[in-house]
Amino acid sequence: MLKRFISYYKPERKVFCLDMLASLCVAVIGIVYPIVTRGMLNTLIPERRYREIVFAGLLVLFLYFVRMLLRYYIQYQGHMMGTRMQAQMRRDMFNHLEELSYSYYNTHETGKIMSRMTNDLQEVSELAHHGPENLIISSLSIIISFVYLANIHLGLTLIIFAVVPFLVFITLVLRKRMRDAFMRTRQSVAVINASLESSISGIRVTKAYTNQEKEKEKFEVGNGEYVEARRDSYKAMGQFSSSTSFVTDVFNVVILIGGGLFMYAGKINFGDYSAFIVSVNLFINPVMTLINFMEQYQNGVTGFQRFIEIMDTEPEKDEPGAVDCGTLEGHIEFRNVSYSYEDDKDTEVLHNVSLDIEKGKKFALVGPSGGGKTTICHLLPNFFRYDEGDILIDGKSIRSMTMESLRRNIGIVQQDIYLFNASVRDNILYGRLDATEEEVIEAAKRANIHDYILKMPNGYDTVIGERGVRLSGGQKQRLSIARVFLKNPAILILDEATSALDNTTEVLIQEALDELCKGRTTIVVAHRLSTIKNADEIAVIAEGEIVEQGSHEELMAKNGVYAELYNLQFKLN
Repeated sequence: MLKRFISYYKPERKVFCLDMLASLCVAVIGIVYPIVTRGMLNTLIPERRYREIVFAGLLVLFLYFVRMLLRYYIQYQGHMMGTRMQAQMRRDMFNHLEELSYSYYNTHETGKIMSRMTNDLQEVSELAHHGPENLIISSLSIIISFVYLANIHLGLTLIIFAVVPFLVFITLVLRKRMRDAFMRTRQSVAVINASLESSISGIRVTKAYTNQEKEKEKFEVGNGEYVEARRDSYKAMGQFSSSTSFVTDVFNVVILIGGGLFMYAGKINFGDYSAFIVSVNLFINPVMTLINFMEQYQNGVTGFQRFIEIMDTEPEKDEPGAVDCGTLEGHIEFRNVSYSYEDDKDTEVLHNVSLDIEKGKKFALVGPSGGGKTTICHLLPNFFRYDEGDILIDGKSIRSMTMESLRRNIGIVQQDIYLFNASVRDNILYGRLDATEEEVIEAAKRANIHDYILKMPNGYDTVIGERGVRLSGGQKQRLSIARVFLKNPAILILDEATSALDNTTEVLIQEALDELCKGRTTIVVAHRLSTIKNADEIAVIAEGEIVEQGSHEELMAKNGVYAELYNLQFKLN
């Protein structure tokens, strides 16, 4: 883990070296004042050398001015170094998240991922800046101050230095407790972020069902966990801080008693004793800095651990030897395909499914919820990896194709449309980023939404809000259809594309969908069986298996499961 952390310093080598040099100069300048104090008390004042006293004071003032400039550099450039490192880590994490499998997001909440990318990396940034400075410079300061104090009086210095092992012991004993407490705090913050993300995204549903109190209760669960985790961490911090502060207070007692005894015995004069008292802070301050650094260290380390947890998650990869499949024609075959979710291998979602969908045909999947229809749609673009069997397009296994090239040939229109908080144009362009303005307009016309776009305040430049909140359900659906028109894939998946719409809107959308389906191999998942009567073939999926297959007329003639579902819907309508 340390090696990976250090790797982020490589682009910042120059700034890092200058930051360390500036910190070292600050530490060295800090020793000037006690040196001058000792010289004044032992020599300049007794010998009444007033001009040298003034010169020494001005020299100290000049060095303090230089130290001010150095501290400015440390604070400004040092923190900017940490910020750039944080930005690179965030960039690496985002890029890695983009490469993770579809199934990863089924088991990881968005709010918790966001917490790792923001809060955790902020702590890592602080560690990146202050860590080497505190560790290296404070250690050098301790050595320099020890040498200087020993030069004043070796015996008194050794007595004080003997107290250090007590600090080390307390640090080792209490460090693990602090680390565990801070890790629980990180986890609780992630829970709060996840709850917030869920509640804010669903605020319209909450208000519609007047369930504000329920959401408050759910939020308080995470908030309470945070308070408890913070209580544990602050308790550990309190024990750590109070114990170490007590030991450092012992330094003063040691100096008072030890110095007094040495002075009484004539082993140290008043000037040296006074200088020793002034100078001892040169030793105590870096020791305290290292002690206080433990909290920041724990925060940074736990944050980096959570960062590498994501970075170590295996991204989805093409199969060895996979090649770009180019432009596909669209002949689809499922050959004895079985699939189980990664976290539940004992329960099959699909069992021994075989399908043969000819190029340009419209194939419908119907059946009860949870039967496996959407899973089939997710397997085709290789979102999920099937356990057994194989899926072929144009006679080639999809595992032999790079995922990018495979998905380039597949367009998906779902019930739950996701639109970005961007302009209408940008949302359509998501289908093909290099499309021209004329192609965007043509795609909108074919999706029957061009005229409506022109009536919007800024036309194609109108920003539609988060998830397209400023559009109706039908408008969102037509915008997503325009996006697929622009992509122009050989294979089309319509997963409950019209199930959330009213009958009038559904008719309008169906016209756009019929236009979209022309010349493409289309898989349609639908609950409204009236919308797929004209499908070339229909498969009834129940409990992960195909129980019936044929045209609408053939299945009705069988008077089986499909006929029962169709007649039931006809009666309800």
